[in-house]
Amino acid sequence: MSTLRKTLFNRIDGVVLLLYILLVTIGIMAIFSVEHRTTDTSIIMMNKSYMRQVVWLGYSLFIGFIIILTDSKFFSSFAFLIYTACIAVLIITIFAGVDVKGSRSWLGIGSFRFQPGEIAKIFTAMALAKFFSLNETNFKKLRDRLIASAIALAPAILILLQKETGLALVYFCFFLVMYREGLPNAILLIGFGAIALVLTSLLINRVTLAILLTVFTILVALLIRQTLKRKIAARIILISAWLFSMLFSQFAVPFVFKHALQKHQIERIYSMIGIDVPDEYNKALAPGEEKKERTNSSEYNVLQSKIAIGSGGLFGKGFLNGTSTKNQFVPEQNTDFIFCAVGEQFGFVGSAVLIILYISLMLRVIYLGERQRSDFTRVYAYCVACILFFHFAVNISMTIGLAPVIGITLPFLSYGGSSLLSFSILIFILVRLDADRQVLIR
Repeated sequence: MSTLRKTLFNRIDGVVLLLYILLVTIGIMAIFSVEHRTTDTSIIMMNKSYMRQVVWLGYSLFIGFIIILTDSKFFSSFAFLIYTACIAVLIITIFAGVDVKGSRSWLGIGSFRFQPGEIAKIFTAMALAKFFSLNETNFKKLRDRLIASAIALAPAILILLQKETGLALVYFCFFLVMYREGLPNAILLIGFGAIALVLTSLLINRVTLAILLTVFTILVALLIRQTLKRKIAARIILISAWLFSMLFSQFAVPFVFKHALQKHQIERIYSMIGIDVPDEYNKALAPGEEKKERTNSSEYNVLQSKIAIGSGGLFGKGFLNGTSTKNQFVPEQNTDFIFCAVGEQFGFVGSAVLIILYISLMLRVIYLGERQRSDFTRVYAYCVACILFFHFAVNISMTIGLAPVIGITLPFLSYGGSSLLSFSILIFILVRLDADRQVLIR
């Protein structure tokens, strides 16, 4: 091995790789624990998901090794080109995608299938990093903010057209990266305000909500009446805010629920907030079947998930002793609900250790980002941290009933080749870029 390569491998951040290996190992053990049966003749059974995950780990490590040997400037130089190719693949997937559980977000080549939307997160992160590292980019300008938003949201829109809402939502985490790069606080307030309006519009009927919004606007106007007298801009902002909130709650939210979201997604959202789905949003259900189907599709999943995690107690039932997960009471227990396997078998202590590992990885990624000389690497590192945080927070929240079940995988733990490969590539590209942290990459 050449001196150059020895120097390169010495510069690699071992902490990130160690946390990555620990999480992937826990994931394979968790998948094994829910699939292993006493009647199995061997541990090595290629028809089992845990063995396929091991194979995907092998692919991921091989590609990771290639990434480590790649010139770090390659990722910056070809970021826009690869992103454009990725957008083209997402468009092709809309028309040629394989239908899996009502979603056309998969491409198939023979028996091999992969989800382009998972891989697209990597190239979107690279494209955003490239855009922010350009000399001519000034994020204080509205034009550059719109361009950055378009880069982040273009894949999300295409994935929504593939009827894969959960994966599309991941791309909104890139706005947290933009906040780090100077996005005004007002934008975040608008975002949180929109979320509050959505929840309020689900809990209160439209007429009552319109009255409350109007009364609230009048009260605000009375409180700041002196400012409104002096500044025309304040009046324009207040009226615009009232008009936006009215249009958003009275028309935008109902339109999305009627025409964009699927029936099971609506049921999961209403199940989370604990109320029945209104008749206007009950799609394609025979009379009298609304409650039955809603219970089967949403409440049952979360209920069984809570039972499995709660039954683990403080220290858990022990490895391979999980009754709920082993007997398949928990749906999708090796993918979306893999956290249940950890909670049931290792209890609160094991779950806390897993959460600490995730938080440690995200904090380490942010630390790597902050020590960079290159804007490209810093922005890319924050993209990685935000993607990990979104998946981690939403997945665990939905398994304990704090968020609707939207099909978000738990990084490195959930079974799935596309998921493991995409997260592995994210990490290995960051490790490679960090190895050249003293180099100015543009």
